[in-house]
Amino acid sequence: MPLTTERRPISKSLWAGRVVSALVVLMLLADSVAKIVKAAPVLKAQADLGFPDSLTVGIGIILLICTCVYAIPRTSILGAILLTGFLGGAIAVKLRIGDSLFGQTLFPAYIGIMAWGGLFLREDRLRTLIPLLRERRG
Repeated sequence: MPLTTERRPISKSLWAGRVVSALVVLMLLADSVAKIVKAAPVLKAQADLGFPDSLTVGIGIILLICTCVYAIPRTSILGAILLTGFLGGAIAVKLRIGDSLFGQTLFPAYIGIMAWGGLFLREDRLRTLIPLLRERRG
């Protein structure tokens, strides 16, 4: 008797969550790598925010680690928590220098919303913990 595994169909919300999460990971990976290699626009942006060049690589490494933890399915919830802290710090820095609220200052919040939204769509554990959606009844 051959061994068979039953596969349940992949839902639209799971695919949507994967796409949104992948976009978040790609954006944050690009940002972290740009910081690690000290790209000229990143150094200028860091200086405008009041950060010395010596902190740029460290910030990039922290962001890379948080993003990798988020990208691994088994640790994705911890990664989202870590990214929330990182992005909250970015918001605080932008508030401190007086960037425009909806354009620049809240951009990290938009990334955080996407990160949690993608995770919520693809993670049963999170939907169980935070039941925002009602289950459909037969």
